[in-house]
Amino acid sequence: MTELHGKCLCEAVTYQITGNLGPIYHCHCSKCRRWHGAAFRTRTSILRSQFSWLSGEDKLSTYDSSDNVTKYFCRTCGSPLISTYKDHPQVLGIALGGLEGEITEQPQGHLFTDSKASWHQITDDLPQFTGWPGAEALVRKTAD
Repeated sequence: MTELHGKCLCEAVTYQITGNLGPIYHCHCSKCRRWHGAAFRTRTSILRSQFSWLSGEDKLSTYDSSDNVTKYFCRTCGSPLISTYKDHPQVLGIALGGLEGEITEQPQGHLFTDSKASWHQITDDLPQFTGWPGAEALVRKTAD
């Protein structure tokens, strides 16, 4: 069984993921760009049952970025950690940048390309979506 670990920049918050990651996407929405300070956020989804905090849970802060999405981050260093979804409470969104270890899965596409940064050009051949490809894409590989 696959096991990955992740942590924030100051290393106060650590977590573990057990099992397969869901599909990996590069999200270009304006909220992800602002949250990560980058042209896009590379992210995956997992089932909540695959995730556990190992340390620093008392260091977490949250921000409701929409009526549906809550972002969790380290209140000491500000590192983005996970997202939760009110309409899919069994799913967690994970920023791949905080994970350590070998991830063999590859990104499957670009999301919200209609709001991508004007200064960034997508130069790969991955599929591009102007929105979200559907809830079934969140966890289709996690059950494998």
